[in-house]
Amino acid sequence: MLQAAFSNIPAMIVLTGALVGIAASLVGTFLVLRRNAMLSDAISHSIVFGIVVVWLLTHQQSGPVQIIGAALTGLLTVFLTELLVSSRKVKNDAAIGLVFPVLFALGVLLLNLYARDVHIDTHTVLLGEIGFVWLKTVGIFGLDVPQAVVWMSVITLVNAAFVIFFFKELKLTTFDPQLAQALGFAPTVLFYALLALTSITAVGAFDAVGAVLFIAFVIIPPAAAYLLTDRLVAMLVIAALIAIASSVGGYVLAVHLDVSIGGMMAVMTGAFLAVAFLFGPRYGLVAQAYRSWTQRYADEVRALVVHLYDHEDTAARDEENVTTALREHLSWAPHKASAVLARGLSQGLILREGKVLHLTNRGRDAAHDLLEPWRRYRTG
Repeated sequence: MLQAAFSNIPAMIVLTGALVGIAASLVGTFLVLRRNAMLSDAISHSIVFGIVVVWLLTHQQSGPVQIIGAALTGLLTVFLTELLVSSRKVKNDAAIGLVFPVLFALGVLLLNLYARDVHIDTHTVLLGEIGFVWLKTVGIFGLDVPQAVVWMSVITLVNAAFVIFFFKELKLTTFDPQLAQALGFAPTVLFYALLALTSITAVGAFDAVGAVLFIAFVIIPPAAAYLLTDRLVAMLVIAALIAIASSVGGYVLAVHLDVSIGGMMAVMTGAFLAVAFLFGPRYGLVAQAYRSWTQRYADEVRALVVHLYDHEDTAARDEENVTTALREHLSWAPHKASAVLARGLSQGLILREGKVLHLTNRGRDAAHDLLEPWRRYRTG
């Protein structure tokens, strides 16, 4: 039964993508919140240098040694970046742009000089081939399990355990590093631990999905989740769900359209980001447009009740508090004046007696509340 599941090619492809997506989004959420998301791009390219160096030293193309070497290279990338930033001669984004191309170029150079006959190439690192993950298996309890599934399962569990056990510390160092430092939470140590896990995830994923899809999973699902919620726990869960849905939807569409599976998975993460960008409940364009529309309508009604309140006890009331005066003094077109008046009547703020408009007690209170802060300011 289990062997049949592990031999199911579509299931293993989707499972690999989902595991990479979950592992990447767990660390990516904190990188996005810290505004260090592009470090994942730098790390995913610079680990080529670590992979090649480890192979030259040990002749191992995979396994724990490769993961440790790649993780150290990722930390080296960050260390060199921060070293340049601390010089105050370049900004953070420029430092990243200086460091990772150098390490990536060194990795490619070493690869072409000393490892031409080895199955390590830049195409594999950058693009991978998730459609072939089922070919490379490892025996576990008598079962042939795809190697990518095994490694990514372990890495996903490690990332999840790190986030769960250090959730309070990660949350505090992400949103208030100064307070975390004062409380002795060592934000720098946690940051480097987070980046080490990012490097480990990158090297665990590159053979299956490549650096491009890895970067998409690190950045886009957390960014989409950020547009949908302000709660960190919810953001982590939503990002993981988006990664899973992108893997499933990407595979189905890739098979249907006969295109790259990894590429379509990355496209699906972008599709989810677009949906969140448009329809997010707080930051989405549609929600913002709706709030702007309702605010404008509310302001029009407020202007009406203030106008009526100003002339309520004056001799000019019968001339000012009529519909025609609204058109003249508030510069409203006839249809707009009628629409605003209708909203004021429906909200119980205004009464009409013939042509004259009167405020209800509710409308009078609303006008008083609007004008009182201004009057206090005037009287000083």
